[in-house]
Amino acid sequence: MFKLPPLPFDQGALAPHMSSDTLATHHGKHHAGYIKKLNTALESRKDAPAALEDVVQLAVREKDGGLFNNAAQTWNHGFFWQSLSAEAQPQPTGKLGAAIDKAFGSFSSFRDEFLSRGEKHFASGWVWLVAGADGAVKIVDTHDAATPIVEAGVTPLLTCDVWEHAYYIDYKNDRAAFLKAFFDKLANWQFAAQQHEAALAGGKGGWTFPT
Repeated sequence: MFKLPPLPFDQGALAPHMSSDTLATHHGKHHAGYIKKLNTALESRKDAPAALEDVVQLAVREKDGGLFNNAAQTWNHGFFWQSLSAEAQPQPTGKLGAAIDKAFGSFSSFRDEFLSRGEKHFASGWVWLVAGADGAVKIVDTHDAATPIVEAGVTPLLTCDVWEHAYYIDYKNDRAAFLKAFFDKLANWQFAAQQHEAALAGGKGGWTFPT
C-alpha cells in the first residue's frame, strides 16, 4: 500500500507564490485521492509490484487506463513536490547549465520556451525538463497523467503541474502568471541537477517514489 509522502517543506513555505490553501487542496486532497484510488485498485492483486515505477509500467503493459492514471498521477505529483523549493535558487551551472545552453542557446531562451510550452498546453497536463542518457536536455509536455518515466532512456529533471487544481486558488485562470512564479521563484534547480547526474549515470540514483 502506498502512502501520501509528506511535503519536503512546510505547507506555508512557498507563499505567496503558492499558498498553503493550494497545497492543502493539491497535496492533501488531489494527491491523496490518487493514492487512495491506486491502493483500492491494487488490493486484489497479489502480483502488484512494490515500487510505484513498476506499477506504472505494469499498467502500460496491460493497457489498464484506470490503473495508469492513478499510478502515474501519484508518481507525477510526488516528483512535482521535489521540483519545488522554498527559497529561490540561482540558475543551474555545471553540467546541467551547459546542457541547457547547448540545447536552447541560453538560460533565458530556455525559460521562454518552458513558459510558452506550459501556457500553450491545451487542457490538463505537465511540462517537463528531461534528459537522455547522454545528458542532452529537452522540454516535453504531457497530457493528463502521461509521464516521461515510461520512455526508455529518459530521466525527468523538473516538472510543473499545469492542471487547473495546481494554480486556480492562487491565480484563477492566469496559468501564465503561475508558470512564471514557478520558474522564477519556486523551481528546484538543485534537484534538477541531481536528476541530470542520474541521467548521465543511466538513470541510476534518480528520484523514486517512497515506499
